[in-house]
Amino acid sequence: MDWENQTILVEFVLKGLSGYPRLELLFFALILIMYVVILLGNGTLISISILDPHLHTPMYFFLGNLSFLDICYTTTSIPPTLVSFLSERKTISFSGCAVQMFLGLAMGTTECVLLGMMAFDRYVAICYPLRYPVIISKDSYVPMAAGSWIIGVVNSAVQTVFVVQLPFCRNNVINHFSCEILAVMKLACADISGNEFIMLVATTLFTLMPLLLIVVSYSLIVVNILKIHTSEGRSKAFSTCSAHLTVVIIFYGTILFMYMKPKSKETFHSDDLDATDKLISMFYGVVTPMVNPLIYSLRNKDVKEAVKHLFIRKVFSK
Repeated sequence: MDWENQTILVEFVLKGLSGYPRLELLFFALILIMYVVILLGNGTLISISILDPHLHTPMYFFLGNLSFLDICYTTTSIPPTLVSFLSERKTISFSGCAVQMFLGLAMGTTECVLLGMMAFDRYVAICYPLRYPVIISKDSYVPMAAGSWIIGVVNSAVQTVFVVQLPFCRNNVINHFSCEILAVMKLACADISGNEFIMLVATTLFTLMPLLLIVVSYSLIVVNILKIHTSEGRSKAFSTCSAHLTVVIIFYGTILFMYMKPKSKETFHSDDLDATDKLISMFYGVVTPMVNPLIYSLRNKDVKEAVKHLFIRKVFSK
């Protein structure tokens, strides 16, 4: 790379679905509706977990954090994406891109760690029910949730700082909906092997390790459930963790499919990203936060009862 081609970039161009103008209008309407559902669904779940005293438990404390996290994550990415769908020139400033990278990576990392913490919570609740209040006390679950946020913020800050310090050339077209960190790194006119190594270490620690914790926790949960003699007892034990397991499968399943599927030699080292990859990325960023509150409300009797009690209380208070 000739260093004479290096320049100081002040903005990036987000390619997105610019080659498919009709799809842009369609997805603008769909994503706008989904975003409203995300805000209403997760906002309602947070409100219920705060207002109903019966839901003042570690599981719903984690769930409230997850819902707040989904609201923050989508709010950092969806509004700019909607604006870009309606704009002819889809640009974002260098500083704005850095902020978007930081927030997106911070929220994603935090969710990975938080899901691991929630799996551990379910493991203790099912395998050690009598000791659960002692092991998962307020002195334990509050630092666990706070630690998830701190890990996400610190990891994202480190990786974002290393990326923004890279020299960028005249090519400023990001073949993505938003400033996804890997897509931005590809535009650098310098060796990014150091950045890739840091990302590999961070992915191992904060994505794969929580996944390992989830797998081990649920393996032990299944072994414990199989020891229960009655089908009613097995069903009750499984129902306490089925919602979280469903969310984990959707969340990690999308990530693994998106980043670990085989790529052809022609596209492995190029900036090409087909429409399918972009739509999968959109699924990860929009659909998952939208279905989380639906899964937890439809598959959870406590939430249904809390909604019922709050509705009755509101009606009779009038």
